[in-house]
Amino acid sequence: MTAAWAVLVAAGLLEIAWSLALRNAGGLDRPGWLVLGVALAAISLGMLSYALRELPVGTAYAAWVGIGAIGVAVTGMLRLDEPASRARLLSIAAIVAGVVGLNLTG
Repeated sequence: MTAAWAVLVAAGLLEIAWSLALRNAGGLDRPGWLVLGVALAAISLGMLSYALRELPVGTAYAAWVGIGAIGVAVTGMLRLDEPASRARLLSIAAIVAGVVGLNLTG
């Protein structure tokens, strides 16, 4: 089961990369970034599918989305001058708590 979790974490990290690539695409203004983003999304989805062979779907999907959502939010705050308000940080903590809770009860 450890390998499945490693693949799932890598897939979650690709969620961050494809989201940022799509941001850089500027809609359709920079098609290279768009193609990269879509390719990374497809790879990430394939890795999720692989991990689901061994992991419960609810827990795995929540972790995959959570890694991506938290990673993009934190990257936005640290690199893209997005606000790091108390409410945003508490929301990130809630995502972490939810994923951990699903993992502990699944």
